[in-house]
Amino acid sequence: MEIIQPLPDISSLYINRELSWIRFNRHVLDEAMDSRHPILERVKFLSIFTNNLDEFFMIRVSALQRQLAKGVLKSPPDGMTPTQQLDAIRQALLPELVAQSDCWHKELLPKLAASGIIIHTYADLNDTQKKAVHKFFIDEVFPVLTPLAFDSSHPFPFISNLSLNLAIIVRDQNKKDFFARVKVPTNLFSRLVRIPEPDGTIRNDDSIVHFIYFEEIIAAHIDTLFFGLEAVASFPFRITRDADLEIEVDEASDLLTTVEEIMEQRARGKPVRIEVDSSMHDSICHILEKKLGITSPMLYRVGHPVGMVDLMQLMSLDRPDLKDPPFIPSLSLEFAEGKDIFGAIRNNDHLLYHPYDSFSPVVNFIRQAAHDPDVLAIKITLYRVGSNSPIVNALMEARENGKDVTALIELKARFDEENNIGWARALEREGVHVVYGVVGLKVHAKLCMVVRREKEGIRRYLHLGTGNYNATTSRIYTDFGLFTCNTAIGEDIAHLFNFLTGYARIDNYKKLMVAPVTLRSSIIERIEREITRHREYGDGYLMFKMNALVDPDCIIALYHASQAGVKVVLQVRGICCLRPGIPGISENITVNSIVGRFLEHARIYYFRNGGNDEVFLGSADLMPRNLDRRVEILFPVENAAIKKAIVFTILPVQLEDTVKSRLMQSDGTYIRTPHAAQEPSLDAQSWLLEHRGIWYDNVP
Repeated sequence: MEIIQPLPDISSLYINRELSWIRFNRHVLDEAMDSRHPILERVKFLSIFTNNLDEFFMIRVSALQRQLAKGVLKSPPDGMTPTQQLDAIRQALLPELVAQSDCWHKELLPKLAASGIIIHTYADLNDTQKKAVHKFFIDEVFPVLTPLAFDSSHPFPFISNLSLNLAIIVRDQNKKDFFARVKVPTNLFSRLVRIPEPDGTIRNDDSIVHFIYFEEIIAAHIDTLFFGLEAVASFPFRITRDADLEIEVDEASDLLTTVEEIMEQRARGKPVRIEVDSSMHDSICHILEKKLGITSPMLYRVGHPVGMVDLMQLMSLDRPDLKDPPFIPSLSLEFAEGKDIFGAIRNNDHLLYHPYDSFSPVVNFIRQAAHDPDVLAIKITLYRVGSNSPIVNALMEARENGKDVTALIELKARFDEENNIGWARALEREGVHVVYGVVGLKVHAKLCMVVRREKEGIRRYLHLGTGNYNATTSRIYTDFGLFTCNTAIGEDIAHLFNFLTGYARIDNYKKLMVAPVTLRSSIIERIEREITRHREYGDGYLMFKMNALVDPDCIIALYHASQAGVKVVLQVRGICCLRPGIPGISENITVNSIVGRFLEHARIYYFRNGGNDEVFLGSADLMPRNLDRRVEILFPVENAAIKKAIVFTILPVQLEDTVKSRLMQSDGTYIRTPHAAQEPSLDAQSWLLEHRGIWYDNVP
């Protein structure tokens, strides 16, 4: 029997999760640099890169700064202290910000202009355009601006989270300089302001459009705000604040009200970063640092414009020639409008793979339940549902029709709290049983159960998913949804809902892996089973697809599998703290990542099990937060045809991608797949688009 060698110093086996995330976000920036994308799609990726960084600072960097302030000495598995992590984050980000600015100025701006989308500086404008901009400023902008002075009689103004501002130096007749701040009201006006063509023409289409940054309009007219003074200079800047505010649920008598109060505090959290225009004077930087209580490493000089997240505005232009070609998601005849969806599910399990498959069957599932006289009850978990949700509207219809409707709405879904509060109140007004979550846990599981009375008795119809009940994101996130009326799974789901809405506790489920009670142990037990199998037969194989791999216990189990000779194939879109390819430890583990047109969001856990394949799908990544502090599920795929489609079609095509796949190295860096230059190339997402709806036609 092969003996597994003891692992060396444990910290050397882990990659820091923050640095791993930065490498993932670099993949997003790489997509902005990829000339194979249409130009507006490249701008979109640049905006996403910026938005990701905003959230990273609001949540992850703020947590490290809090640890540092409190003198927390506990380090993550990789052994880096908070100070070391903050230093490493800055050093890793500085070249990324340079690359971002170069991408915008050297590549995207010229290509946009060549395509008829011209973004001007104020100095570029001719007299006709300047007159139009001046009229816009005087008529619409000037009345809402509020210049705030800073001196002995004026306290330093509060600057809200992610707001765009101008830092201004004004000079009086005695040549004395003063500091002032003007908030750029991007909540009232678009960041990119459309202006006439050089000849004054205003087009009714988007074939040629001219823009100027809103802050440049204000800066050009800054003298009007400081009558009698000379505006010497103005510089854009932006503040990021700590938005990871803890909700003390145990002490909250009313969770909904408490979350509302926390949301108000979020805008006033402690500053964690200042982004300033690269031209800002050092003296102003020092003023901002001093008054906001930050240190110099928290200040980032960035290229113009500050806050590129707003470039997403360009995606609203009616320029299909500059975007990815649209597609129509597949819809099987069994789920066509007017078909009996319950009959289809009763006959067979059905797998949907979004966005390649339409999300409409999920909406119709609940709509039919709302109007079916034999349906008694609907129970659902809602995490991020979006605005104008057809799912929520269908639940309201069900309640109006006398169905018993229960909706667990996770109010603590970060950055979706306001939306979820609105839906919670709307559902409550309709008489829906609304549950806000579980004390001490965040409910992240995606499940819906419809209880129906039939001749044979009560039957439970289930939709179990890897993604949110969100019709909008279902077109840009890759996710699975399984329809089934499997009796054993239905019983598990019923028990789980009783736990979520009441006081029931259950530590073992027949079919499901459920966090925080059984999921980690069930995964590790199956990894150990594969080790045992491999020692006897030599055919051990594991393939996991997920968003993030952080949990130390799961990583150690995978190292042990590799040491035993089990082949371990991991596709981890984002954070991966496991080091592949370490001799004697992880040489049998490969890790790759796909970042492309769609956000890879599905989770698949495949255990070969000696040919008795087990496939689990679900909402959980292998992270301590998912396994210990969330309600998550992994559900089995038991239908043979669906299982084969996943194992022999969907997984192989993703693992063989030569266009968007990146292969992780043992030091945490990534390289393009070694076969990237081969012909014909394979873009997994493009292949899945071309073959949508025929998953079952390519299996042995």
